[in-house]
Amino acid sequence: MQPKWLEWAKELQAIAQAGLTYSKDVYDLERFEQIRELSVEIMHEHTMVDKQMIKDLFTNETGYATPKVDIRAVIFRENKILMVKEKADGQWSLPGGWGDIGLTPSEVAVKEVKEESGFDVKATKIIAVFDKIRHPHPPSPYHVYKLFIQCEIIGGQATEGMETNAVAFFAENELPPLSVERNTESQIQLAFKHLHNPQEPVYFD
Repeated sequence: MQPKWLEWAKELQAIAQAGLTYSKDVYDLERFEQIRELSVEIMHEHTMVDKQMIKDLFTNETGYATPKVDIRAVIFRENKILMVKEKADGQWSLPGGWGDIGLTPSEVAVKEVKEESGFDVKATKIIAVFDKIRHPHPPSPYHVYKLFIQCEIIGGQATEGMETNAVAFFAENELPPLSVERNTESQIQLAFKHLHNPQEPVYFD
């Protein structure tokens, strides 16, 4: 679970972002800027990250604040799950990434699998919609929904990508060190439930 200070900072940022988007009164706009500055101060005090960097991270979003969407592809072969090794942290994750404007969730899953693993796949069903703050991920400045979409390999071959340097399949009891920013052990275990029981209901939250 995320710490309270991070929860407060993100909520203050969301309030400020909405206020700066919809308010017309010059004094209200000033107050919302102050609220944004408070959220930056909270983040800075607890992380010691440069204030300008935090502000740039927050202020690159405009309009009404909504969660970001991260899409992960769940692919099984011979009772093992496909994972890729992330160059960013040297750990393993399901292929995936941020949702793209103009693409459906399943199209993003197919694209990310091809780019990160080399396999051609088709999306078959959604197995979970996770709220990141409800799961044991590291703290994040964004509120994120994570969509896990099961896919089936239809072609291609294992190939490293721009962001990945290894591709492999792992058994349920032989998982590699996980990139917990991207996926957790409990989430991978839930994915295996759908392998063992195709009628397993979609998980949400």
